[in-house]
Amino acid sequence: MIKIYTRKRINKKNKIIISSIVIIAIIAIFLSINSNRKITKIESILKDITMTTNKVITYPFTKQKKEVNQDENYLIQKELNESLKQEIKELKELLELNTTLTEYEVENATILSRNKSYWFNTLSIDKGKKDGLKKNMAVITSNGLIGKISKVYGNYSEVKLITSNDVNYKVSVSIKINNHDNYAILNGYDEDNNLLKVTGVSKTTEAKKGDVVVTSGLGELFPSGIYVGEVEKVTNDKYDLSKTVYIKTKQDFNNIHYVSILKGKE
Repeated sequence: MIKIYTRKRINKKNKIIISSIVIIAIIAIFLSINSNRKITKIESILKDITMTTNKVITYPFTKQKKEVNQDENYLIQKELNESLKQEIKELKELLELNTTLTEYEVENATILSRNKSYWFNTLSIDKGKKDGLKKNMAVITSNGLIGKISKVYGNYSEVKLITSNDVNYKVSVSIKINNHDNYAILNGYDEDNNLLKVTGVSKTTEAKKGDVVVTSGLGELFPSGIYVGEVEKVTNDKYDLSKTVYIKTKQDFNNIHYVSILKGKE
């Protein structure tokens, strides 16, 4: 009997507390509607009680949200800082590159946009006809060749990347093997492994990992000697008639901000 009586008293007490909170909340809402008139001391006390109660109830959620927001802001800021560092590094390397290309007239440019659907095919830069750019000019970074000017407009141009899947886009390259030039055609990109493909290489060519690949200068599309990359692996075709050489570049094609265009020899 005592336990039942005690439980009833507790339940009754809880009901009284809940009812009191509800009444205070209703009074506070009513008073807030009539905000133009002067607030009495009782109203002020009621508002303080309501605000305190609201803070106590919502504090765990507010704190959690604040912590989440701070974490998100930290991650965003960290990513921006890393991106900025990378851009500064690129620009510095590009400026250093310009001092070594003394025989060429060089035009520096900034990437304007890239189409996500054709990410490894083309990109747009902020230089065009007014800057003296012409179709087929070589586009490079401090890491080597990345493509050529494919379309030129007044104030901007499009660059076709050497990672393009265009079967008609071929670049003549030279694989340096024991200080000898072994000519081949760069045509294709292994997106899964981030490797350029050099197809139709003679089966007698003894290319090995680490051999340097540069532009050959044949066909007069690109100047000779522009760094492309290094041999990563070599495979034979299924008929053992030719080889495919896979080239690893120094350039991260997912992360390009600045480029240089070789306009010609001075």
